[in-house]
Amino acid sequence: MSESNWKEPPLKADASQRQAASVRNSSRTAKSGAAHTGHLMEKWLMETLKEQRRARRWTLFFRFARLIVVVVVIFMFWQKSSDSIELPAGEHVAVVDVLGAIGDEQPANADFLIQGLRSAFDDSGTKAVILNINSPGGSPVHSGEVYDEIIRLRAKHPDTPVYAVIRDIGASGAYYIAAGANEIYANRASLVGSIGVVSSGFGFTGLMDKVGVERRVFTSGENKAFLDPFTDMSEQQADFWRSVLSQTHEQFIRAVKEGRGDRLNDDPSVFSGLVWNGEQAREMGLIDGLASMRQVAEDKVGIGRLVDFTPEPSPLKQLGREFGVQVQAALRNMAIY
Repeated sequence: MSESNWKEPPLKADASQRQAASVRNSSRTAKSGAAHTGHLMEKWLMETLKEQRRARRWTLFFRFARLIVVVVVIFMFWQKSSDSIELPAGEHVAVVDVLGAIGDEQPANADFLIQGLRSAFDDSGTKAVILNINSPGGSPVHSGEVYDEIIRLRAKHPDTPVYAVIRDIGASGAYYIAAGANEIYANRASLVGSIGVVSSGFGFTGLMDKVGVERRVFTSGENKAFLDPFTDMSEQQADFWRSVLSQTHEQFIRAVKEGRGDRLNDDPSVFSGLVWNGEQAREMGLIDGLASMRQVAEDKVGIGRLVDFTPEPSPLKQLGREFGVQVQAALRNMAIY
């Protein structure tokens, strides 16, 4: 046998081994790739499950939040409105608060105050009514409506006196209301008066000329925009507006004179818009004396029991009012000028 014949089998064996090794390597590579793919699939599935759980949790959260809102609204709807005052038993002095600014969307508005006054007078146990005043004033319309109602109720219930007690301040529209009472009391340091009417604003026409801005307003009446701060006001328009304020001031003065009568000092500065402390106000005849609410109840009425008849809006009405304020603010922000 030749030497070449002895060498051929080993050569064939080497080729077979290489082929087998290649197959094994391919198999390992395939298994490794499959394992990697499986790992990626598993990771993807886990992330998907996490997202689903997270989304489910948020869905449950919002459903629960909506449920809470519904429950709260139903509770407020069925809750007894605080507008309906539970009438107390026994003799007492009724108290109606006039606190803060007077006007629409304020706690001290004509609707609430008149409601409280009527409830106080209608209660058989009420021996006197005290207006607990701590207000800088506000709307002359709301103040006038409350004043008129006090005068009407006093005529209807002549045996039930009305006392106004001013705490820190009882000025402008707040004093307008106080003037309807039988008597007015304050602290020596209280601020009382400001019997006048004010209308304020700004004029920007000079500034607009400097910066080169032109205001364009189209109206169907020559005086329709006379209060626009970006347009000039003629002297005739200014005189007209002063006359409107003067007439409103005269209405205020007339109400104070009717309420205070000959107790008022003849000093013309009484109606000048000035404000005085309690001691000065007593000298001017704007108040009848220095006393607290408790002192008035005990010394003037002889009853120390005070019962609050001040109505408050129900929680549902408060929510509605706040929503209305927010809507108005949003509309103002979106307004196009």
